[in-house]
Amino acid sequence: MSTPAPDPKPSLGDLVGDLGSDLSKLFRQEVELAKTEIREEATKAGKAAGMFGGAGFAGWMTALFLSLALIWALDAAIDAGWAALIVALLWGIAATVMFVMGRRTLQTVSPVPEETVKTLKEDAQWARDLKN
Repeated sequence: MSTPAPDPKPSLGDLVGDLGSDLSKLFRQEVELAKTEIREEATKAGKAAGMFGGAGFAGWMTALFLSLALIWALDAAIDAGWAALIVALLWGIAATVMFVMGRRTLQTVSPVPEETVKTLKEDAQWARDLKN
């Protein structure tokens, strides 16, 4: 009984073809990873924008009615014009605080898909190592 001949080594053309196929697959996977990361960050940004919108509407309604009530209350002690100015300054301070909080939340959103960048660097290193 004869033993089967060992498989010949793959040709250079086969290796190049496999490399092209592997790189194509790797690129598709990297693009998919980037899409996933960007989608997650966009969801976070959308939630922050919704919070800004809700805070703005609630703040506007609150400011409207509390401002009127406070102006009427202060009108008993000082002129109505001064009372309105004091109330407006108070709401300006509140608006500044809400803006700072919203900006802080928005700063946690990363526009760069960090995991994809990391794997792309690893892929580049792998390709350089193949070349050597």
